[in-house]
Amino acid sequence: MDGLKIDPEMMGKLAKALAFIRAPDDPVVTALKAAAESGAERDIKKARALFLKLKPGERQSALIMLAD
Repeated sequence: MDGLKIDPEMMGKLAKALAFIRAPDDPVVTALKAAAESGAERDIKKARALFLKLKPGERQSALIMLAD
């Protein structure tokens, strides 16, 4: 997971997938949306850190949804 490149565009897509898996107002979803909108390095780092703290199954589910 550490080698995965998560750019702002992907963060927006991940936010949509995680909103379905978790909840639209979940802190991870909110952080991913903010990073996608701002593109600021600080927001991207925060969103990536929160995404990596998710359970492996939730991360995997979100990434699988993006692959479809």
